[in-house]
Order: sequence, then C-alpha cells, then structure tokens
Amino acid sequence: MKATGIVRRIDDLGRVVIPKEIRRTMRIREGAPLEIYTDRDGEVIFKKYSPVGELSGFSAQYAEAINKTLGLPVVITDRDATIATAGVPKRDYAEKPVTTALDNVMERRALYSYKKEDLTPIHVVDGQERETVLVAAPVLAEGDVIGCVTILSGEQAARAGEVEIKMAQAAALFLGKQLEE
Repeated sequence: MKATGIVRRIDDLGRVVIPKEIRRTMRIREGAPLEIYTDRDGEVIFKKYSPVGELSGFSAQYAEAINKTLGLPVVITDRDATIATAGVPKRDYAEKPVTTALDNVMERRALYSYKKEDLTPIHVVDGQERETVLVAAPVLAEGDVIGCVTILSGEQAARAGEVEIKMAQAAALFLGKQLEE
C-alpha cells in the first residue's frame, strides 16, 4: 500500500513544518491557532481553531437580535467561513467560505461601509450576489482579527446609515470582549 501523505521530521524543539501548498489550500496563516488531537491508532491530527466558533450559538442569537432590530440580514463570520446568519436562508450561507474581498476588509482591521460610489460591492460568500455588504466590522480579540460582523443590503437599504454602522461596531466589540474573557 502506497502512502499518500507527506512525511515530515520533528526538529529538536518539537516543531513540524506544514508544507506551503497545504497552508495555502487550507488558508492557514502564519500565527494561526491549530488544535492538536491524537487518536488510538497513533495519528496526530491538526485542526484549524476558530475562537468565534465557540460562540456560534451566542453569535446566532446576536445576529437574530440585530436582524429583528434593523430589518436587515446579518451574517457573522470567523476568518474563514460564516458561523451565524439571520434574515437570509441558512443553506445559502451556512459554513461557506468568505470571499477574498471580505477577507481583505478583515485584514485592514477597519470598518467598511458601502457607498454608492463604490464600483464593486462586497459579498460575504461567492455565489450570493443578491445581498451585498452594507457594513462590515471586524471582530478583534487581544489584537488579532478573529471574524467579522456584516450587515447586508435588504430590500429598502441602498447604503449604510449611522444606526447600521453603530450596531455592527457594537456587535463586533462585544463579541471580541466575550472571546477575551
């Protein structure tokens, strides 16, 4: 039987190098947290760790509250995929990877709000062009970007107002503080 995995040696400090092509395809960034598991067969398993994922139930309730207050769809993401939705079909967004444009917004660590002058609107996930991002507020915990709170365009909203911006900022700040504790 031929092995299909990649063989790596552990150095004297206990480090293992994960090949660049695996890091790229799995979207593992430098400094990204990984969970390490072992099983009975002697396998060591690395899994991407999502701190926002621990709050997925809480995030879903928060998204629902914002949706009911504003009447606009809300999607909360971690760095890689959506974790909570409200006001949009879950099957269209649940656990789908975020777009490169939204990832770039998170990298900038700054609030994004859509303006009519913007040439290309941002979408949360690929294939869902009906709703565009009105407001995106990165969630920061201990100085690291760990996710994003997005408020999407609805039937009535063409641009983000002060209320939408403040709601997204408050949600992002609150989720970040919850993860720091």
